[in-house]
Amino acid sequence: MQTTRRDSPLKRFFKGVIIALGFILPGVSGGVLAAILGIYERLLGFMAHFRENFKRDFWYFVPVGLGGIVGIALLSAPLEYLLAHWQVIVLWGFAGAIVGTLPALTQTASSQTARDGADYAWFWGTLLISGGLLYFMSDLFGTLPANFWGFMIAGALIALGVLVPGLSPSNLLLILGLFTPMLTGFKNFDILGVYLPIALGGILAMALFSKSMDYLIHRFHSRVYHFILGIVTASTVLILVPNSHAAESISYAGTTWQTLLLSAIALMVGTALGYWMSQLEEKYK
Repeated sequence: MQTTRRDSPLKRFFKGVIIALGFILPGVSGGVLAAILGIYERLLGFMAHFRENFKRDFWYFVPVGLGGIVGIALLSAPLEYLLAHWQVIVLWGFAGAIVGTLPALTQTASSQTARDGADYAWFWGTLLISGGLLYFMSDLFGTLPANFWGFMIAGALIALGVLVPGLSPSNLLLILGLFTPMLTGFKNFDILGVYLPIALGGILAMALFSKSMDYLIHRFHSRVYHFILGIVTASTVLILVPNSHAAESISYAGTTWQTLLLSAIALMVGTALGYWMSQLEEKYK
């Protein structure tokens, strides 16, 4: 599907609403949704060559951005409710959605060169080091505050989720304790306290990392993807591991067999959804 200038602002607004789903649902890729809707390549070109394409693309993407804001606001309230009342089931579903993307990500990692010992070292080293750092982050660095600067970090992670294929920002935000405060701010339309810092963090990350990430992926494709695989795997496992020091850690207190059964179903459904989304990415990217 190719996007043309004949797309009306209203049509681009609704595309933004749909793409917003991928920014706050773990395992659902905003990049994939953008590709399906025909604007992914133009969006990446705009981010990587902002000055050159500003005049052509800025006003084109304004309706998309507004739609994204509305989409996030609409989705945040029900998602916050689900996490508050069915945390275990929802998080197992989230984990499944990410697990479903791993086969495609693994295949992509070795799509240009054969996997070698250095790739395995990058994967296992990243898995162990990032897993340890993320699990003990609050002990090592203290709790990441849900304030202006904390939400700027959230915005940067969301932007990296677009720039770095396969990186899910939402599971990192869960571990950092920013996911639920972010949803609350979105739901309440906290423009200055949440929307603004996330936008600033995202814009800065795009400006700083878009060209360098493009270079690294083309120059060290296999190494970069095995690094990504290590982070994604570690952060997914940690979503399901109780951590008394983490702000938004999963809690199995009072869990019944019905909850465990529904969690298993959510895991399978999430895995199927993640796998389906990754196949769409292969088709449309």
